[in-house]
Amino acid sequence: MPSADCLIPLPVRFFKAVISKLKDGLAKTREVVFGGLKNLILGRKLDEQLINDVEVMLLQADVGVAATQKLIDSARADFKSGKLKESKDLLEHLKAGLRELLGGPQTELRTAPEGFKPTVILVTGINGAGKTTSIAKLTHMLKQQGLSVMLGACDTFRAGAVRQLEIWSERLSAEIVKGQQGGDPAAVAFDACKAAIARGVDVLVLDTAGRLHTQDPLMRQLGKIRSVVGKQIEGGPHETLLVLDATTGQNATRQAEEFGKVAGVTGIILAKLDGTAKGGVVVAVRAASSIPVKFVGVGERPEDLQPFDADAFVEAMFSE
Repeated sequence: MPSADCLIPLPVRFFKAVISKLKDGLAKTREVVFGGLKNLILGRKLDEQLINDVEVMLLQADVGVAATQKLIDSARADFKSGKLKESKDLLEHLKAGLRELLGGPQTELRTAPEGFKPTVILVTGINGAGKTTSIAKLTHMLKQQGLSVMLGACDTFRAGAVRQLEIWSERLSAEIVKGQQGGDPAAVAFDACKAAIARGVDVLVLDTAGRLHTQDPLMRQLGKIRSVVGKQIEGGPHETLLVLDATTGQNATRQAEEFGKVAGVTGIILAKLDGTAKGGVVVAVRAASSIPVKFVGVGERPEDLQPFDADAFVEAMFSE
């Protein structure tokens, strides 16, 4: 396992290739909102009314109130001070502001301490968010880096969820540990940890039940799983990834806030970004929760999980 700073470096991709993939995945958002925003800005004289219209379009893109307010307040201040003189200046100012809001360490996955295996990644989120598919995509990515991956089917409440994970484990040649339907999810986590240690697996990915952030007993169950993992494996879980459905817009932001309070979330996978015109929710989630967006899902194939890159995202959003 990588050990220098306890991070798994994600696949290196050429910047243009990342933009191209994101451009395809963000087509609906760009066509409906950000493409129109770019045309609006460049097609008019820079004045107070243009800034007001930009504010409305940002809110329509689900960028969120807090993030939009920060972007617009900064633009107004620079316009009044004379720093922004032309509409093209406003566009570049907006892009720079978005990069700043989305910036910071994003994509690295934290690992177990040097010399210890496995790294444990706990994946959570509500039913229907794209959790199981995101796990499959993450497993594919890790295996492409030469890492061995084991799956733990801790969603014992839905037989369909376990079967779906089994199918993916077969397709991806990843081992899987499961329990009886209706059994104790924490017991499955315990067995999976033991098996991963015994077999020298690099990464253990644990699926969990689709929890609503308003369901306290289920949130306690998640806490129990985390406790069991921590007792079996040094520092585990090393990552807790929350899968959010981009198509739900601001509801995804609320989930990020609530899960972040109780589940020890360290990163977000924003799924189904290719199926919505609400791609601006990436900005809203980052601004509202301060949890880094580590991956975005831009398609159905295993390779369609992209490590999140703020520069690439902004460029793709405003590309032709």
